Amino acid sequence: MSFGYITPLSANVERQSINFKNRYGLKLAGDLYYAKNLDIKEKHPALIIGAPYGGVKEQGPAVYGNELAQRGFVVLTFDQANMGDSAGEPRRVSSPGLFAESFSAAVDFLGVDVPFVDCYKIGVVGICGSGGFALAAAAVDPRIKAVATASMYDITDVRGMMNLSDEELHKMKEELANQRWEDYANGIPEYKPSFPTKPYPDIDALPESDPITNEWNRFYAVPRGFHAHARGNFTTTSNLAMMQFPALAYIDEISPRPILFIFGDHAHSRAFSERAYKLAKEPKEMYVVDDCEHIDLYDRVDKIPFNKIKQFFDEAFVKED
Repeated sequence: MSFGYITPLSANVERQSINFKNRYGLKLAGDLYYAKNLDIKEKHPALIIGAPYGGVKEQGPAVYGNELAQRGFVVLTFDQANMGDSAGEPRRVSSPGLFAESFSAAVDFLGVDVPFVDCYKIGVVGICGSGGFALAAAAVDPRIKAVATASMYDITDVRGMMNLSDEELHKMKEELANQRWEDYANGIPEYKPSFPTKPYPDIDALPESDPITNEWNRFYAVPRGFHAHARGNFTTTSNLAMMQFPALAYIDEISPRPILFIFGDHAHSRAFSERAYKLAKEPKEMYVVDDCEHIDLYDRVDKIPFNKIKQFFDEAFVKED
């Protein structure tokens, strides 16, 4: 099993393993990226990178950390609570409130423990599911000065994602509620992984499935994005928590801080960004990447618009001067 990073580290970038605690005392594991020639006697802007739902810091966040550090930012990546190298039991239990809290805890760490970070110039990039949690965090934490999302997913929109009828929704709640009894009796929550314990050699070896599952497998189940800590899915009853927490309920309160929504022109997830854009107040911007599917914004450095991301945060932080 591989516990390595999916992208090589630039010779010009320093990466340090760090830990910080959230408001509940759970230790979160992270990596701090910055250019080796960075003047650590000065204060610099910082970005927090959130992994896709079920992903870890060694995957997409490592790609963003490596690239954005070379563009002058101090970058913090982390594993969510109950995931990867972070603390929390049982493993792979997800909580939207806890996941949003992680972004504010990262702000705590950067503003207090990293002397070369300008605590008034901290932004967030949320990849996939982290986009929704990052927006929820920013809605109540004005220390987050700007938010960019890439291939955003609103994981809390269980009803919309599954297009559930009233009858189907009721049935789902019944099944999940009954699963709680089973979990309690068994002493451990049910967890059904989506991805193998070791990667398929290439995409030609992948089993055929529906189009979206095929896309996940083309990243997570092959060497391109495989990591042993990212098996896919969370515990079965985690969906109950998501159904209770509308991540975008207060997105309008982020204004006047800016939001940038980045998505591919043929990403299956683009409707999430378009809906969030409509709900948000100005200043806001949509940036569509040509010839780009959802997973391309995880690791494709030729498609991820890093220069646009830099420009967006540079302009946002200028307003803090």
